Amino acid sequence: MRAPKTAFVTLLLVLGAMAQAAAHAGVPYPSAATPKPIDVGELKAQSAATPISVTIALRLRDLDAAENLLQSLSTPGSPQFHQFLTAEQFVARFAPADSDVAAVIASVAKYGLAAERTSVTTLKVTGLPADMERAFAVSLHSYEVPANGNVTGYTFHAPLTRPTIPAEISASVAAVVGLDSRPSFRPLYRAAPQTLPKSRSSVAPTATGNAFGDLTVTDFANLYDVQPLYSQGVTGAGRTLGIMTLASFTPSDAFAYWQAVGLSVNKHRIQIVNVDGGSGAPSDASGSLETTVDVEQSGGIAPGANIIVYQAPNTDQGFVDVFAVAIDANSAESLSISWGDWEWFENLENSPVTDPITGQTVGTTVAVHELLVRAAIQGQTVFAAAGDGGAYDAYDDLGCTGAYSASQPYSCSLTLSVDYPASDTAITAAGGTTLPGTQEFCLNAACTNPVVINIPHQRVWGWDWLDPLCAALGTPNPITCGIFPGGGGGGVSFFFDRPWYQSFLPGVQNTQPGQVFQAGSGFAAYGIPLYYALPSHFPGRNVPDVSFNADPYTGYVVYYTSEPSGVFSEQQGWGGTSFVGPQLNGVTALLGQYLHLRGRQRLGLLNDALYALAGSDQSFWNRGPPLHPIAYGDNWFYYGRNGYSPAAGLGTLDVWNFAELLRDQR
Repeated sequence: MRAPKTAFVTLLLVLGAMAQAAAHAGVPYPSAATPKPIDVGELKAQSAATPISVTIALRLRDLDAAENLLQSLSTPGSPQFHQFLTAEQFVARFAPADSDVAAVIASVAKYGLAAERTSVTTLKVTGLPADMERAFAVSLHSYEVPANGNVTGYTFHAPLTRPTIPAEISASVAAVVGLDSRPSFRPLYRAAPQTLPKSRSSVAPTATGNAFGDLTVTDFANLYDVQPLYSQGVTGAGRTLGIMTLASFTPSDAFAYWQAVGLSVNKHRIQIVNVDGGSGAPSDASGSLETTVDVEQSGGIAPGANIIVYQAPNTDQGFVDVFAVAIDANSAESLSISWGDWEWFENLENSPVTDPITGQTVGTTVAVHELLVRAAIQGQTVFAAAGDGGAYDAYDDLGCTGAYSASQPYSCSLTLSVDYPASDTAITAAGGTTLPGTQEFCLNAACTNPVVINIPHQRVWGWDWLDPLCAALGTPNPITCGIFPGGGGGGVSFFFDRPWYQSFLPGVQNTQPGQVFQAGSGFAAYGIPLYYALPSHFPGRNVPDVSFNADPYTGYVVYYTSEPSGVFSEQQGWGGTSFVGPQLNGVTALLGQYLHLRGRQRLGLLNDALYALAGSDQSFWNRGPPLHPIAYGDNWFYYGRNGYSPAAGLGTLDVWNFAELLRDQR
């Protein structure tokens, strides 16, 4: 059980929150409640003398060779298996040529823009709005988003049309990000719907006896067989894990959490790196709870590890730059991010730029993919939450009011869709499950004739298991009831090709036919196209890869200082795949220490090792299996099965058994 907090710790937390409140709070992340942005005119008319910046991401020298090397480094049995490059070796082999970098800098200088190199593959380009417009053939406008209740308003700028790269440098550029500075990404944590009665649930089947909704990292360790590593003295000591995030947090919250669960940790274990000036002061509206979850979970599972928190603004520029800084530094052996967006929005919202030579679109996804390839070649293991919108990520991201109807301005189609960056082929996507147990819901104060729902097996997280409760409440429609599309993100990418590690694997699917994204007229103000036909039968990357418990009804406690009040509290009933990503991050720190003791340094991209197990006799069915398939439940479209499914991936990890198999892989 958790140890009680002391009054002294609580006082420190409150004082820390009061001190941070004096700083400017982070920009709110987008949600269904975000007011319409108001176009206030040309940016150069509003702030002609105020410079703005963009990031130019440069292409790797030979991406095809880098991709081939990544596959060799990741494949057990390959002569190059786990012969990772140092950062210096990677630069010598794949970094953009100095002459190409100089050409880009000289090109933007013609327009009055100054460029400085911020990483091996990124340049920060700064100049006045009018000069940016000339350089990228675009008109920039300024927008205001009004305040909404306790959520502060903010401003951003964005182009009216798709920018174009100067022709003479197009071959060297992977992306130009920052011409659109709106907040774009969403944290992937989740609470139970507030419109439904709370559950009186059974106690989770762990040694601690904590109830569902109040689970801790100790419960996680018992559920997924981490304890044998702890018993051998493995705590993640000597390892560094990195958190990439778009909101700041209150570090004392994490230390209070670790103290409460009985962990002894180094008081200097957290280092904060502010990217592009950081995320502003902690605030509920900016998603600070997300960063708190990431640090508490990863650092609690690996209490001996050091933690670097890379904090960037919630913009497409900040998103690219946080990956660039964390991967360029190469200080963390493993990294995770729990922010995302529908992958197609990256092609629609976030200012993709046209290459005038090829006519192709370059943007966030291209730049980040090349960075992830570099991370894997350096041996860094990277995780991303797969999302909390079940099989319908786009619907969940927009917070649509219902299935598409021309008469409903904020409705949208039920389009099968997956979350980015989890859909990238060079990252491990973290999915979600629901733990078995009994959930009891009271419909009145006396709790007479409660609705009792028994979940006999760990299942894919999808809230259709709540259908009996909705029926009892007289709202059998899952959209009206508020449970749709809550569930573990999973499905098939429309954007990324199927990777080698998923080829010929039973259960892997192509995109479904007839998928059309259609949105009501109300979304036009957000720069979202209202109609988009998506490719059918596309052999895309399937997500997720592996899963752990993520359902808020069988979820976790978070220690958190809320920004509006400055009050610190234990908050029960949180879930989402944003827990699973950092849990895998912490597990990787443990695995890294365990394997390092046996001569192995880093793990790199885990997907090959995972899928190699799935295709072998060591996977699900042998004695002491490292993977446990999730054969029950669904995420509103894809169903669990004995083997891989685009609902829970390969299933859940048995951490100890996985560690033993990794030890023997060559």
